[in-house]
Amino acid sequence: MTAAAAKITIKKYANRRLYDTESSTYVTLDRLAQMIREGRDFVVLDAKSGEDITHQVLTQIIVEEEARGGATMLPASFLRQLIGLYGNSMQTMVPQYLDAAMANFSKNGAAFKDAFGSSLFADLAKRQMALFEQSAKAFAGVQPEAKPAAANGDDVEALKAELDALRAKVDRLGR
Repeated sequence: MTAAAAKITIKKYANRRLYDTESSTYVTLDRLAQMIREGRDFVVLDAKSGEDITHQVLTQIIVEEEARGGATMLPASFLRQLIGLYGNSMQTMVPQYLDAAMANFSKNGAAFKDAFGSSLFADLAKRQMALFEQSAKAFAGVQPEAKPAAANGDDVEALKAELDALRAKVDRLGR
């Protein structure tokens, strides 16, 4: 989000309609998602109480994005780990960790994508997701599995195998 631009106030009414006070128009969750992609910052307030409900609306946008057809961004294993951290003694540390991890991911991801193209970016994303899953397991007190050795220096395949093993273990733990 751009620091120089002021936050836009969005009011949510009882009928669930969202009103953009800057443009004096009603907007949809899709439009709010587009505003985020454009780097525009906003706050969502309950029109009646004035309560800040930005977190709830952002969560709703993520749920809708994940529900659309095609590839999801949040693997089930990640969601299980995240849910498992609620009520855990580490719960207070997770938001700061996730915020720092996403800031680092965005910074590094943009630099790598610009420098080397999308295939390297995909590899970086896989590595960072594996790292995050290992960190989440550490927060939850789960011991990581032994890492498979890279065959013929093929790091990408080794990472895929490692991620599949981690997902399988999380799935077993979730049952």
